Amino acid sequence: MSATEPYLSEPAHAISDAALDTLFREAHTTRKWLDRPVSPALLMAIYDLMRWGPTAANITPARIVFVVSPEAKARLKPHLDAGNVGPSMAAPVTAILGYDLEFARHMPLLYSANPDAKNWFTDLEANKTIALRNGSLQGGYFILAARALGLDCGPMGGFRHDGIDAEFFAGTQIKSNILCNLGYGAPGGARPRDARLGFDQACEIL
Repeated sequence: MSATEPYLSEPAHAISDAALDTLFREAHTTRKWLDRPVSPALLMAIYDLMRWGPTAANITPARIVFVVSPEAKARLKPHLDAGNVGPSMAAPVTAILGYDLEFARHMPLLYSANPDAKNWFTDLEANKTIALRNGSLQGGYFILAARALGLDCGPMGGFRHDGIDAEFFAGTQIKSNILCNLGYGAPGGARPRDARLGFDQACEIL
């Protein structure tokens, strides 16, 4: 129990204020990186956390390729927008977060309470929206998990999806969604915090 935050001992407590700073208030998108590797064990730990976040009927469509080696970085580089090449080549890891359009084949494992759950997803066109929506949710969980484990994140969308899909997901029904650089941020690697919309600008209570 924290002496300064005694509520943490309560059964239904919120996480600590310091943890909220780490996850949200003090976290910034990072574009400069220290030359410090990220271990495979830490990448596994990120996934082990993010996989518990909720998705519709537990479909968990996210699929991730962690680009780490110089050879893999060379395969990634031609598909990046010019402004993302430098940060991505310098980052210890670039995660390609995709979503699997064939997610339903795993439903017997993921929704074992109902053996017919696979048959809920027979509309292939609708599945594109379902997979993208829930894969994007998992992308958010990914960023929070990485921050919670002490890493900085540089999520980005400036890349050519067709090129990434052909290079890293050939022969599958996995489609790229977002990229996220991972590592330990170097000084000056984050821009000053921009404004966010206030509650009254973005929300309504009815």
